[in-house]
Amino acid sequence: MFLLIKRIVDFTLSFLILAGLSVAFIILSLIIKLDSKGPVFFKQKRIGKGKKEFHILKFRTMKIDAPKEMPTHLLDKAEFYITPVGKILRKTSLDELPQLINILKGDMSLIGPRPALWNQYDLIEERDKYKANDVLPGLTGLAQISGRDELPIEVKAKIDGEYVQKQNPKLDSEIFLKTVFSVLKSDGVREGNREANFK
Repeated sequence: MFLLIKRIVDFTLSFLILAGLSVAFIILSLIIKLDSKGPVFFKQKRIGKGKKEFHILKFRTMKIDAPKEMPTHLLDKAEFYITPVGKILRKTSLDELPQLINILKGDMSLIGPRPALWNQYDLIEERDKYKANDVLPGLTGLAQISGRDELPIEVKAKIDGEYVQKQNPKLDSEIFLKTVFSVLKSDGVREGNREANFK
C-alpha cells in the first residue's frame, strides 16, 4: 500500500511542480542556449530499479566536449568543462529539475537512492548488499542529506540500504524538507577531483 501511495504522490507532485514551473523552464532553456553551444537537456544512462537502465534528464551544465560517462566530482579540472550558467544551476540544484519528467514516466521517485551511472560498478555492487538496487531511484535521498558527494561509496550504499529498510511517509517527508535546506546551503556539493584540481 505504501508503494502505491508513494507512486500517486510522486506523479501528482511532479506534475504540479512541472506545471507551476513551466515558465521558469522556458526561461532557463533560453538562457542555457544563449550561454553555450549544445542542447538544453543532458541525457545520461543510469541504473534504475532492478538495475534496469534508463536515461536521466538534466539541464545541461557542461560544455559539449565534457566526458559524459564520469561523475563530475571525479573529473580532473571539472571547472574547465562547466559553463557559466551551469555553475549557478549546479550550485542551486536547478539542473536536476528535468528529472521530474523521469518521475512522471515512472523511472524515478521523488525520494530514493540517487541513480548510479551505468559504469559505477563499485557503487552498484555495494548497493546490492543492502537491496538498494531493488527500489526506484530518487530525485533526492537519505544519502543526499547526509553528505552528498563527500560520502565514500561504502558509506553511501549503507545509508541507501538504511532508507530501503526504513522507508515510510514520515521519513520521505523529512528527507524532502531537509533536502530543501541542504540545497539552499549547497551542502556537500563537490566539483571535480580536489587533488587533481590543485596539481
